[in-house]
Amino acid sequence: MPIEISRLKTVLVDAIENVQRLDYVHRNVEIEANMPYIFVGVRRCGKSFLLYQRMFELVSKGHSWNEFLYVNFEDERLIGFNTSDFNTLLEAHYSLYQQRSQILFLDEIQNVDGWEKFARRMADEKGMVYITGSNAKMLSKEMVSSLGGRYLVKFVYPYSFREYLSANQVDLDDKTLFSTIGKGKIVSLFEDYFYYGGFPELTHISLKRDYLNSIYDKIYLGDITMRYGVTNQKALELLMKKIAETVRYPISFSRITNIVKSVGIGVGTSTVIQYLQYAEESQLIFSLENYASKLVQKTTTPKYYFIDNGLLNLFLINSEPALLENLVAIALVKKFGRDGAVFFYEKTIEVDFYVPSASLAIQVCYSMKDPITREREINALYKLSGHIQCKKLMIITYDEQDVIRDKDIEIELVPIWKWLLD
Repeated sequence: MPIEISRLKTVLVDAIENVQRLDYVHRNVEIEANMPYIFVGVRRCGKSFLLYQRMFELVSKGHSWNEFLYVNFEDERLIGFNTSDFNTLLEAHYSLYQQRSQILFLDEIQNVDGWEKFARRMADEKGMVYITGSNAKMLSKEMVSSLGGRYLVKFVYPYSFREYLSANQVDLDDKTLFSTIGKGKIVSLFEDYFYYGGFPELTHISLKRDYLNSIYDKIYLGDITMRYGVTNQKALELLMKKIAETVRYPISFSRITNIVKSVGIGVGTSTVIQYLQYAEESQLIFSLENYASKLVQKTTTPKYYFIDNGLLNLFLINSEPALLENLVAIALVKKFGRDGAVFFYEKTIEVDFYVPSASLAIQVCYSMKDPITREREINALYKLSGHIQCKKLMIITYDEQDVIRDKDIEIELVPIWKWLLD
């Protein structure tokens, strides 16, 4: 049954009035003018606030709030909204402001089946369209083909450490970075960021673990179990726990299947592969491939990481080494991209990260104080530089800093918090 135009008018007016009252932390996201965008990311990572930020930017450039059609499809008043209601939505906006909107902000649009047809039409009509979604299936080959390359896709992540500091009113000027008090505040805030991650709403929440549990429950129960019709919930729950425990290590589909089976839960390899795909599509985890592997092994024995340290930390005890490497992985894929940009290297030599485009190799080590550990980490980078091109070699630690030089090779040791701000 079509949604009444009067209800849509109320939704539109309420939505834009709420945005105008908001405060937000500016995020350093580059947007091409006059290009339609799809923002994709895990739930509660700040996609909606990027839409708000874009509205304020456009207003500062002379646009009127009346030009914007903004709607969040998680509004309960839009239950039952389907593709036939999109045109009524346009009519409602025109009726309110006597102008046809060419600037659309469509939040959590994956809740509407067939939304891509409307999105394609709006792009063809040269509208400025900004879309958010919490489902990477929006970027499947079929979906990209349907949109015909009309939209630019941008992944959105929880706060970077720099953004986290900004949300906590810390200005990263020289006075802050070089003063004892300023540096102490940065290090103190980093400890929270390290364990609880960067979901924007966490900045001002004291019961952080409860909030993270609620996000995980929403992703696990909503985005995976309900959306994909998962029947073996015990297998999915244990699978996510085991993936968390194997962060830092490559793991094959057959091995993870056997681990799940070993506790008496019946599941096949094909089901495990499918569940892992669901978790990636819901932006809960992401994977990196072995640069040194043959093609088949690249895809069947990856390393998995969680999209946010806070979510990973829900599963772990004595988690510092895993959290450290997970945080480095997040920062690298944010900077260089996901597909075919960041790898690990394992072939007689084990190196945590390799970025071919930057000729960058990184080892992650929580502490280099043990002589055996120090020698192992340094030798791995020396050996790798003899096999492939490495212009920059780094060891990222929790709080140690140094420069190691041997002949023509230099390795930089840098604390994680400082590296994240560099």
